[in-house]
Amino acid sequence: MTDVILENALIERLARGLPRSPLQVNGLQESDAELVRLPGTSLVLAVKTDCIVEEIESGLYKDPELIGWMAVTVNASDLAAVGAEPLGIVLAETLPPGTGDEFVGALKLGIGAACERYALPVLGGDTNFSAHMQIGGCAIGLIREGPLITRVGCRPGDRLYASGPLGAGSAFAFAELGSGAREAAPGAGVGGASSAAPFRPVARLAEGAIVRRFGSACMDTSDGVLATLDQLLRLNGVGFRVDRPPEELLTRAALVSARAARVPPWMMLAGPHGEFELVFTVPGPRAAAFEDAAAQAGWLPLVLGDVVAEPGVTLAFDGGRGPLDTGAVRNLFAEVAGDVGRYVEGLLRLRPAAQRISQATTPAGTST
Repeated sequence: MTDVILENALIERLARGLPRSPLQVNGLQESDAELVRLPGTSLVLAVKTDCIVEEIESGLYKDPELIGWMAVTVNASDLAAVGAEPLGIVLAETLPPGTGDEFVGALKLGIGAACERYALPVLGGDTNFSAHMQIGGCAIGLIREGPLITRVGCRPGDRLYASGPLGAGSAFAFAELGSGAREAAPGAGVGGASSAAPFRPVARLAEGAIVRRFGSACMDTSDGVLATLDQLLRLNGVGFRVDRPPEELLTRAALVSARAARVPPWMMLAGPHGEFELVFTVPGPRAAAFEDAAAQAGWLPLVLGDVVAEPGVTLAFDGGRGPLDTGAVRNLFAEVAGDVGRYVEGLLRLRPAAQRISQATTPAGTST
């Protein structure tokens, strides 16, 4: 398993030596939103800032209404991962000089629709002008009572879930940027750009509130499912056994995209652009009560597998199961400088190793 994660190492270098609040509950990289106890109360403030930059510069997000929606959603999703009640968002909008009224109107429409969906009012913000567009915000939430949940806390024997079907983010990225991916895949030539459903992910705030009551660890899939599992296993010193094959975990759009691009379905879990679902764990003794509470709320979580003692991630392949170096997957996009074709080529080189090993391992559904 790859030891060094490039993004983690950069964050640690940037944060090293900076002052941290004694009121903060979580350590560095241990929570999707920063958790701070309010003095003299039992309340915990959840704070998160995130920006839409790379997605705009790469051409992934071109529609201003989608940019506005995502600028709010990326922040709301991190509140969801800690089960916080939304209080509001402060926006930061950097626009190129001369940006037209039509673009600004559509951007505002997307922001407003997302804020209404999440009951996340705009508290204020800052506006600037630059050649490079950047839209982001800082979302604030509140945890009034009950347990806290972060990325840390899962143990072997816990059940592993997702809040819903996966791969929609990868399907969208293939549709928007996938010409290089289709050229890199063996036998490519079938276009996939028109196959993906419209991309409009919704932050799982209601589901996150339920997860906080029963779960042991939680993280959203903004960077892709495999990146999420990799971060969780590193923070907790555990592994994850995903028992169900990728075909059973993916949205229809992700399956269609994989078939159109002629790439194996598991690559739709690789990211690095995710679908903003939650991946979380629940201790075995609490699993039945959790599933009952979810059903009462009209929600059917997706069971992925289990937490195991041996670090690493194993996926189901062709009736068996094999390990996949999720650290290598996670570093790959940066190593190829965002070149989609080279990224797909690198992922394709990873799968044969998993197939060979899976033939020698026990069938899916049995213990390792």
